[in-house]
Amino acid sequence: METIRSLCAQSGFDLHDTQVLNADSESEAVQLGIDLVKQGRALALAKGWIHTDALMHPVLAELRTGQRISHVFVVELPSYPKLLFITDAAINISPDLAIKAEIVQNAIELARLLGIEQPKVAALSAVEVVKPDIVSTVDAACLSKMADRGQIEHAIVDGPLAFDNAISAQAAEIKHIHSPVAGDVDILLAPDLNAANILAKDLEYLASATLAGVVVGAKVPVLLPSRSDPPQARLAAAALTVLMYYRKKASE
Repeated sequence: METIRSLCAQSGFDLHDTQVLNADSESEAVQLGIDLVKQGRALALAKGWIHTDALMHPVLAELRTGQRISHVFVVELPSYPKLLFITDAAINISPDLAIKAEIVQNAIELARLLGIEQPKVAALSAVEVVKPDIVSTVDAACLSKMADRGQIEHAIVDGPLAFDNAISAQAAEIKHIHSPVAGDVDILLAPDLNAANILAKDLEYLASATLAGVVVGAKVPVLLPSRSDPPQARLAAAALTVLMYYRKKASE
């Protein structure tokens, strides 16, 4: 505890109104945070120097709401004119069609909370045509039709789309793809956790993206910064959580 106070003092951060609780282990620290949420004394949780599963297993056990819990990266890129949302890069490992529909609905609701009234969603795969041997293309086509029928709400969903024609109208035009999403996408739904995680980290390390990651669907937002994340990514994630809280409170 004294180490925390010393570091904050060195950084010029005043802790006089902040309660610091001592924990002797990862599990104790996680349980303290969960208990604070249950008591109404904490409005969000954030992972520190611990592994994601050490935090999320208790969260999944104690802070469920009945809604699918999933992860969304909100991404700011110098090469793209608006925010991108990437899901799910941290929670649902190999989602089936039903879980993908819930994951994408979560991302849609987050985008709407941030002011995007009708987000455009690309259900990604390796190719932009339906191939029965590539399950993600079939799932993407089904998600697109589910949105048409109102089973996924408040968004335009198209797929399958490969990353190039999701992000570039020119690439879509060259491939003769006519899509309201191509080149103007808001949400990228990856086929699985591996693909989403690799995509997000590629953008961070090779395209100078700033990532703000948040878990949605639990009783409170949960931040899962990587232990190697730069300060601006951590600050962006914290700011996102504050914005989510006040926008949601205002809408109630």
